[in-house]
Amino acid sequence: MSPATRHSFTQRGLQLSYLDSAPGDQERPLVLLLHGFPDQALMWTAQIRSLHAAGYRCIAPDTLGCGESAMGARLRDYHCLRIAEDHIALLDHLGLDSAHVVGHDWGAVLAWLLAGHYPERSRSLVAFSVGHPTAYARAGLRQKMLGWYTYFFQLGGLAEKLLLGNGPLRLQKVFRSHPDMDEVIGRLRAPGRLTAALRIYRAAIVPVLLRRQPAVHAPTLGVWSEEDRFLTESQMQVSQRYCQGPWTYQRLSGHHWIPLEQPERCSQLILEHLKALAD
Repeated sequence: MSPATRHSFTQRGLQLSYLDSAPGDQERPLVLLLHGFPDQALMWTAQIRSLHAAGYRCIAPDTLGCGESAMGARLRDYHCLRIAEDHIALLDHLGLDSAHVVGHDWGAVLAWLLAGHYPERSRSLVAFSVGHPTAYARAGLRQKMLGWYTYFFQLGGLAEKLLLGNGPLRLQKVFRSHPDMDEVIGRLRAPGRLTAALRIYRAAIVPVLLRRQPAVHAPTLGVWSEEDRFLTESQMQVSQRYCQGPWTYQRLSGHHWIPLEQPERCSQLILEHLKALAD
């Protein structure tokens, strides 16, 4: 069970859901936790528990179309910069000026974008697995090969059919290292939910792969895992070039979903990063 309670707010005419570990507490330093594909805010349950116990207020939104948030009707609703704006709108809704931002997978991309486009709202950044969007876009052939599924996801309708089918491109096969695929499949079989979850990929080709994104000024920790089947180490290491503030890199053992696989270790890394800023 999550130590946080669920709430919602209206943004762009859509009800967006989020978890909050200390509603109304404006004194605790804030940590904003952003999930990726195919996850939802509840993926951060262990980190929320640890961070809250250490004195932080944790906010974990369900990104548009994911978890308990509403689904947008149009592809352009899922433009990654618009989703980053949703997270800024959530801070505004709660009357909060800034946050320490933590993200995994697509959540890491959004965290980089939020920190780059809204530097005054980002006190620090922790990026799990995915490096700065420009570092990712400029990564070499091996990264392009490991990211084959991002191109497969562009096949609207066909991708959904194959991912929910029984063939070699089914979700269980493509993302077999996910620790809880039964939960993922059950959630994404709900009408429209898989399409909604894939639309961030379909709306992201131009902004992520073809446009240079701003550098980050906030102190940044990049974390990559050795057995990640989707991302090279270099795309994270090269991200240092796009950090104008302090940069720290941590390499871990494990697969892609390290916040779920190693919750205590990841909580420890986040807390050490935040403590170093306070010292």
